[in-house]
Amino acid sequence: MSKLNHLLKVVIIGAGGFGREVLDVFDACNHVKMKYDVLGFIVENEYYTPNSIVNDKPVLGDLTWLMAHKNEVFVVCAIGIPQHRRRIIQQVRKMGCRFCNIIHPTAILTRWVRMGEGVIITAGCILTNQIQIGCHVHINLDCTIGHSAVLEDFATLAPGVHVSGNVLVGTGCYIGTGTNIIEKKQLGEWSIIGAGSMIVEDVPANSTVVGVPGKVIKIREEGWHLR
Repeated sequence: MSKLNHLLKVVIIGAGGFGREVLDVFDACNHVKMKYDVLGFIVENEYYTPNSIVNDKPVLGDLTWLMAHKNEVFVVCAIGIPQHRRRIIQQVRKMGCRFCNIIHPTAILTRWVRMGEGVIITAGCILTNQIQIGCHVHINLDCTIGHSAVLEDFATLAPGVHVSGNVLVGTGCYIGTGTNIIEKKQLGEWSIIGAGSMIVEDVPANSTVVGVPGKVIKIREEGWHLR
């Protein structure tokens, strides 16, 4: 019997820059111990055509392919923009697909980290204790997350984000590269934090915050992410 039959068969939704980085995470995990058989990418047809090759893996097709093979594979979604990721995940959930988590072997997590499904944690991240991570959260390169932090569903940390203890990152919040968040702050759902910001106050839901210290420069209407 082929050794591949013992591996977890996985497909990655999205073949853009982050999709390729997620493939890197699977490759790094397999370098330590063979566990995953990454079959290829699921991509909407306007972005790639079936049978295209991305970093030696095929574009298998769109969600129609996934529907036909949903009982054979596990899924991870590598769409970086939280509202787009949510839209695709809603469709995939209705199809009854199964999700997996993928964590780079260089990431450091204590046994006190709890997470939902579809979580992606890339290289060089450090997560301490009593941390709660929701579903389909992306934690990019070299992020740190302090004790008692909560990251709700679809939250995204770009590279080099530092989250101090007792911080709440709301659903769908996007935190830009190099942002620092001091302890005990709450970042409202579907807020956007600009790269390099320093968050020293709570962030309202649906707002955009930039600067050092971070200041609100825009408030969107509730539900803007559904459009």
